[in-house]
Amino acid sequence: MKIDKNKYRLLIVEDNPGDYFLVEDYLSEHIQKPNLTHCLTYQEAKDRLNDQSEVFDLILLDLSLPDISKEDLMNEMTRVVLTTPVIILTGYADLDIATRFLAQGVSDYMIKDLISPLVLYKSILYAMERHRFIQSLKQSEKRYMDLFQLSPSPLWVYDLETLHFLDVNQAAIAHYGFSKEEFLSMTLKDIRPKEDIHLLEEAVSAVKNNVIDFYRNTFRHKKKDGTIIYVEIFSNKIEINNKTAEVVLASDITEKLEQIQAIEIQNKKLKEIVWIQSHVVRAPVARLLALVDMIKNTELSPTEKDEMLEHIESSAKEMDTIINEIVEKSEDVDTHTTE
Repeated sequence: MKIDKNKYRLLIVEDNPGDYFLVEDYLSEHIQKPNLTHCLTYQEAKDRLNDQSEVFDLILLDLSLPDISKEDLMNEMTRVVLTTPVIILTGYADLDIATRFLAQGVSDYMIKDLISPLVLYKSILYAMERHRFIQSLKQSEKRYMDLFQLSPSPLWVYDLETLHFLDVNQAAIAHYGFSKEEFLSMTLKDIRPKEDIHLLEEAVSAVKNNVIDFYRNTFRHKKKDGTIIYVEIFSNKIEINNKTAEVVLASDITEKLEQIQAIEIQNKKLKEIVWIQSHVVRAPVARLLALVDMIKNTELSPTEKDEMLEHIESSAKEMDTIINEIVEKSEDVDTHTTE
């Protein structure tokens, strides 16, 4: 078998010199010049691990050390395996102890009398690769949680069967007013007006039965203080802990809809102004023009002139009333525009 030229940094915690030299000999058969650090006690090893200047790829740990019991060592492993893979080396075959150590995150549990150079080498490679894989998963999970929690838009995950919230981000907590604990004790029905529950049930049914996972729609939601808001929903089905769930992004469009409604009201008023200008104003203007024409081209008696002036005055007042109405409507439009 080709010798491994990687410079592995291994911490060996072993109080028996004979066992240490045996492990050292086994390692040298498959690893070229391994970088070994030997500690006789757990406290010495702990000091080394706490030294930020020293980093180890793996720990080979004897189970029977003079300064720590198996139970205390097991508790210590809960912390150590978070940063460094650990292989237990022991002279005792105890299935219960082995199971408990492995449950704490120890990579392997090996009986010294059954170890061979190749078996030890393969166990070391497996332990380091497994540790790298677990660290990669943790980093991926952290990136996901950062994206979820740091999103400026409300996000939540809910169980498609029970409708219970499984997780919510800080934006959802801030926007809706419920604490995280309150959210996790609630279902989607608790953030919907009662009269809209049937719409929620229809939407959930559509998501369950639809072969397309992505869903988008607009609904009314209810905040903790009872405020009703309009929300545009974007959602996608996911699997979490063997549950079919849905991750939801909720975008509050209440203000946007109010602005659209205000614009529609303005447009309606502008149409009314245009209609008044094109139809209502035309009648008194036509009368005024006709009266002026009569005065210019007709010989009138003083009485007829007085009558004409009265008609002119009446048409002028009608024009004034119409103009005032247009001004009022225009001011109302301006007021809505600046709100």
